[in-house]
Amino acid sequence: MTASQILVVDDDETFNAVLVRALGRRGVAARGVTSAEAALRAVAEAPPERVVLDLNLAGESGLNLIAPILAANPDCRIVVLTGYASIATAVDAIKLGAAQYLAKPVEVEAVIGAFAHQPAADAAPPEATPLSVDRLEWEHIQRVLREHDGNISATARALKMHRRTLQRKLSKHPVRQ
Repeated sequence: MTASQILVVDDDETFNAVLVRALGRRGVAARGVTSAEAALRAVAEAPPERVVLDLNLAGESGLNLIAPILAANPDCRIVVLTGYASIATAVDAIKLGAAQYLAKPVEVEAVIGAFAHQPAADAAPPEATPLSVDRLEWEHIQRVLREHDGNISATARALKMHRRTLQRKLSKHPVRQ
């Protein structure tokens, strides 16, 4: 792997291959790996300048890879992708050093554009808009789920909720703000 390649880290082999191919068709060199271990090996071989990182890697948090990637190359730009977007995980990803956080499904142009995204230093902070009760519930469930390492039963007990009710709530798409 050359340092200028984008390293795509996603355990969904089909999505990984499609994204690597789509990037290649747009003139962007990319290489895909499907596990955290393979990602760490690729980073050790040649620290990448750009990484597309899935939030959920076979049950493990992709956020755990941000620190080792940035340790290998502090200038690396990391774009986190997830099928289960939440404000809590977006904040965690950015705090850990990710450049951008995108929800799947995502267009290839959005991924490429995310690497170019530079937050303006003098930009006014976004206006605070109150979240809906449904969105607050979704965020709270995501936070508790993360605290219990994705264990649905433990999360349901912590929330004092029936496990099936929790699974039904998680199977729905995130509530819009």
